Amino acid sequence: MYTLGLSCCFDHTEENFCSLQKHGIGAVEVTLRNERNDQTDYKNLLALSKKYDVDLWSMHLPYCTIDISAGDAVKLHETVSYVAEFIKKGADIGIDKFVMHPSVEPIEPEEREEHKKKAMDSLNKLAEVADSAGGVLCVENLPRTCLCNTTEETAEIISVNDKLKVCFDTNHLLNNDSVNFMKTFADKIVTIHVSDYDFVNERHWLPGEGKADWEAIMKTLSEIDYKGVFMYEVNLKSPKSIVRDRDLTFADYVENAKQLFAGKTPAPFGKPLPNLGMWA
Repeated sequence: MYTLGLSCCFDHTEENFCSLQKHGIGAVEVTLRNERNDQTDYKNLLALSKKYDVDLWSMHLPYCTIDISAGDAVKLHETVSYVAEFIKKGADIGIDKFVMHPSVEPIEPEEREEHKKKAMDSLNKLAEVADSAGGVLCVENLPRTCLCNTTEETAEIISVNDKLKVCFDTNHLLNNDSVNFMKTFADKIVTIHVSDYDFVNERHWLPGEGKADWEAIMKTLSEIDYKGVFMYEVNLKSPKSIVRDRDLTFADYVENAKQLFAGKTPAPFGKPLPNLGMWA
């Protein structure tokens, strides 16, 4: 139904690329973890991609400590220039979808409009950088007080440039309906991040372990004619919020996807801890 992909859950070693091919996982998202940004071996990534026929589908641009919605004019120029360099490096190895967080947090209510203004200016510039490199910038919906934490705000922010696309994260909407979000951005969603959660906070659990309505999500993806990769953003190692008998394997993603593609909600692999608060 969809090509399976994995984001941020494994190291980009030859052993892992070989295993991806073995399990029929055809794509990866190159995730730039902040502490490792400058250590990415782009030439080796391209070589492994070609050798094992695993597509370098997208790049998750730096996040958490990189905020395109904050700082004075000089700082924002430096931030945009910094991010732009990664877009160019990714484009050089054939990546054409670049996922961007529109902010970090916390954002106080009285500061939100200023953050939106700065984020929109940054995204407008980065959209043009991506376009010039032959790609698209994909704005990701985020949880809590981050920007793009609602359907309406996401629509407002991406309106700054028609070239902006959307990365729909299935476990980030805490106050809005996923189906409505997908239908609102039907022609803008070019990539997705797949994981489950409890509506209290993002959890990045395996589908079936949380409360997301997977039958509705899969049905809507079909209705909006989503043609991208089914990109899991679920780590192999268990987070502190859930108990599993063992770490996940590549085969677990494949089995989970089979159930989803068959129109079923997968049986939970692990058991969330009871009475989880916002942070576990």
